[in-house]
Amino acid sequence: MHGSATSVSDSVSVSVSAWLLVLLCAVSGAYCLGRVRASGAAAAAEAVMGFGMALMAAPLAHGGGWRAPLLAVMFGGAALHALWLLRGGAHHAHHLVGSLTMVYMTLTAGSGSGHGHGQGAGLPLLTGALLLYYSGYVVLGGTRLLTAGGPAGQQVAVGRGGPAELIRACRLAMGIGMLAMLLTM
Repeated sequence: MHGSATSVSDSVSVSVSAWLLVLLCAVSGAYCLGRVRASGAAAAAEAVMGFGMALMAAPLAHGGGWRAPLLAVMFGGAALHALWLLRGGAHHAHHLVGSLTMVYMTLTAGSGSGHGHGQGAGLPLLTGALLLYYSGYVVLGGTRLLTAGGPAGQQVAVGRGGPAELIRACRLAMGIGMLAMLLTM
């Protein structure tokens, strides 16, 4: 009797946390989409990543199996775009890592192991390396966000495409989302 109540409770909490992750990623994607005009290709790549992460995190039934191939193609295209952006400097390398990470998670989820299935975690060494990368990214991003504001009375710096702190917060939110998805593999 207690086992079934616990499993229902666990199922509800997993569903709620999954939908919160969907919301976080979708809002981040929408904000980045709004920045595209001012910021260009980098904001567009972040918008695609945010919306793709939202779709991947959605706890939908895997019915026809359309989601894994669609996401693999979308993130593969985003990886090619990030590779193209690398011509402008190494600061676009994170977009490439993010896109390739999403391709990896999509292929792992599509194969029936990992991401929410509880059957496996893909390649343990690669998953561990990605967990380390995104943990460092989140800690570094959080530190930068905390130190960016300066004293409480200081005016918010407005960068290309919006307030710098809001852009950093958006990137941090997507990094946390990526870390959360990797942890569920």
